Amino acid sequence: MDWGNVTAEDLIEALREVEWSSPPRPLAEFFSRFTVPRSYSKWNSRLKCNLYYYRTNYFIMIVFILGMGFIRRPLAIVAAILTALTIGFLNDSFAGTFSEKVTRTVRQFSPHLAAKMRPPLTPVIRGRPSAKRTIFICGRPRWVFVFIFSSVSFILWFASCGLLTVLWAFVVGLLATMIHASFRTPNLKARLNTFREEFRAVWRNYSEL
Repeated sequence: MDWGNVTAEDLIEALREVEWSSPPRPLAEFFSRFTVPRSYSKWNSRLKCNLYYYRTNYFIMIVFILGMGFIRRPLAIVAAILTALTIGFLNDSFAGTFSEKVTRTVRQFSPHLAAKMRPPLTPVIRGRPSAKRTIFICGRPRWVFVFIFSSVSFILWFASCGLLTVLWAFVVGLLATMIHASFRTPNLKARLNTFREEFRAVWRNYSEL
């Protein structure tokens, strides 16, 4: 894949649909080799490739920086967890996995309630869904959980008097991510992983025809 031709919208869409259940890359690989890109096109391609390949590492790093900024404020730590869940719900794979695990846990105590948490069936016409697939979490549209968790996390940020601190911590996390993604040289595993994900996307689109 030529990352230079990938737009920001394509990258965001890929991060939204990609599988997030895979573990983060090893630290030895994450901090392996750094070089200065030779041109703007090389930097642009490297940045997108690393953001996609090390996505789990960057997510954990940002959450860790937020947690360290509020280690003495329990409410802020809870707010950081809720904020991380809110961001995770925006990914299709994470939302589906979260809903499945919660439903499975509830089924052990109340099968009747778990049955109500199942997502509604999407009508199929001539082998294709009649409408664009909507992501459900515990039987409710995804935006409901995103709205509730983001609202509660904002209230907790405000109650812990840490809004300014969280902004600084978030900026530091994003800056650290940008610096690493700009100077970390993509290895062969990153390129092979990119081709594998591209093949999966093509195969998924083909199977939906």
